[in-house]
Amino acid sequence: MPTTPRLMEITDRIRARSARLRAPYLERIARARDEGPARAHLSCGNQAHALAATGVDKPRLAAARAPNIGIVTAYNDMLSAHQPYEDYPRAIRAAARKAGATAQVAGGVPAMCDGVTQGRAGMELSLFSRDVIALAAGVAMSHNCYDAALYLGICDKIVPGLVIAAATFGHVPAVFVPGGPMTSGLPNDEKAKVRQQFAAGEVGRDKLMEAEMASYHGPGTCTFYGTANTNQMLMELMGLHLPGASFVNPGTPLREALTEAAVTRAARITALGNDYRPVGEILDERAFVNGMVGLMATGGSTNHLLHLPAMARAAGILLEPQDFDAVSGLVPLMAKVYPNGLADVNHFHAAGGIAFLVGELLDAGLLHEDVRTVAGDGLARYTEEPVLTDGQLSWREGPKRSLNDRILRPASDPFLPTGGLRELGGNLGRAVIKVSAVAEEHRVIEAPARIFHDQDAVKAAFQRGEFTRDTVVVVRFQGPQANGMPELHSLTPVLSVLLDRGIRVALVTDGRMSGASGKVPAAIHVSPEAACDGALARLRDGDVIRLDAVAGTLDALGVDLSTRAPVEPDLTQNRFGTGRELFETFRRAVGPATDGASVLY
Repeated sequence: MPTTPRLMEITDRIRARSARLRAPYLERIARARDEGPARAHLSCGNQAHALAATGVDKPRLAAARAPNIGIVTAYNDMLSAHQPYEDYPRAIRAAARKAGATAQVAGGVPAMCDGVTQGRAGMELSLFSRDVIALAAGVAMSHNCYDAALYLGICDKIVPGLVIAAATFGHVPAVFVPGGPMTSGLPNDEKAKVRQQFAAGEVGRDKLMEAEMASYHGPGTCTFYGTANTNQMLMELMGLHLPGASFVNPGTPLREALTEAAVTRAARITALGNDYRPVGEILDERAFVNGMVGLMATGGSTNHLLHLPAMARAAGILLEPQDFDAVSGLVPLMAKVYPNGLADVNHFHAAGGIAFLVGELLDAGLLHEDVRTVAGDGLARYTEEPVLTDGQLSWREGPKRSLNDRILRPASDPFLPTGGLRELGGNLGRAVIKVSAVAEEHRVIEAPARIFHDQDAVKAAFQRGEFTRDTVVVVRFQGPQANGMPELHSLTPVLSVLLDRGIRVALVTDGRMSGASGKVPAAIHVSPEAACDGALARLRDGDVIRLDAVAGTLDALGVDLSTRAPVEPDLTQNRFGTGRELFETFRRAVGPATDGASVLY
């Protein structure tokens, strides 16, 4: 079915807004393409440095006639999702030789685990790590010796940072290579129940540790539908993965075959052949709209309201909060994966996964089919799923119906008629809320505010039994300039306990929540942030706040905030320890959340 007029209107608005940046961007990558990789023009000394350790590949590299693939890897073995990448370079080099190409690790990028830093000082570096990853990948690619690039990354800030770098080197074809989710462990709802029991003092740390270890139990991406797995969905819908690559478990023959196929494809889409596919042309306005559609249809991570604008800006495209709101109002919620439901991503994949989702959205006219991807022309390619037959990889037609309608539904019979994210606006500023996991009766709250300046103070108040009535918990000075905009996901168990006790509660913050945020209504990314003279800095305990996710409003009622002086807390404790002193320049230079909270643009 042709793309619906409403989706075309959104895309055309983005295209018109971006024209002044996109046209020069395309001109720059065209010039870079014409110049080609520098290795053929390097001096003998330069080339000797580049080739010294390449072993059996040295003659082919020195001849400079075969494609050379640069590998940018986010491997470390502290992240379960990235641990499988340890052996990828060796496998990639072997696959490149079979394809008549060569491959080199161009460089590594940092990869921090938000699950480890959650609620800790290190989380204040998390969002900034996205831009550090982009910078590090830029250093890797700056040697200008590569005809194509393979980006090995999965988790929260890592894929967005790699996309920013890939778009910056937009003349170079790029294929993103996933590692897949870990196999299913303790169900996520059972894990969440134990977390709430621990927060309420009903079980000890031994039971909490037992549950956590049973949930996060092996190599692969965490199985809930947080930012990491939302990244994987985006890479398919934006045409940077091979079809069906996202949710195949690590260490399986199919996973290995898909990795080899990614290498072969990267070798075939260079400027040396007749199917040149520069990533800067793949990442056009239609690709980013398709990504937003996928985000809404699956109830994906709120973090992508920060990441997608930053990613798009690297490709000369301007996304604004109202674009997400407009797409959300158009696209039905078709998936329920934890925290929006009980299933994990393995169950989603088994129910039909991305192939079914893309097919349904295309049939409803809710995606741009006429896009370029690393797999070929047209998004219809992503309605197919990979299979191994006698050890040979091929793609077959994906499922035409959901195999479990409690997890995945057709566009004509969705869980909700609109997507899972909303923009909020009012005298407290602009914010976003993820409503896909929030019960309808909790989507509007009007209650007195209780003001805090850090999440530990909220937890301490909870332990003292101070939450006894309906409350809007405001945690301010958590924005990018204040302390790097950490996730406040560790508040979810505490606030969930209050909801279960029958207390109506919501969170309002200029910080972030995790992609795993659940049933508590949370107005996040409030902008301007409190540290930038935002309205949150003028709130006082007892001010009545109305959060209305139905009407899309966020207001302090009955007060003129402009007559109040802003609170100016001592933020020096955010400046030191756990590496925070290294990021003072980032805090001073970072842009607002509405623009992606980046230091690069």
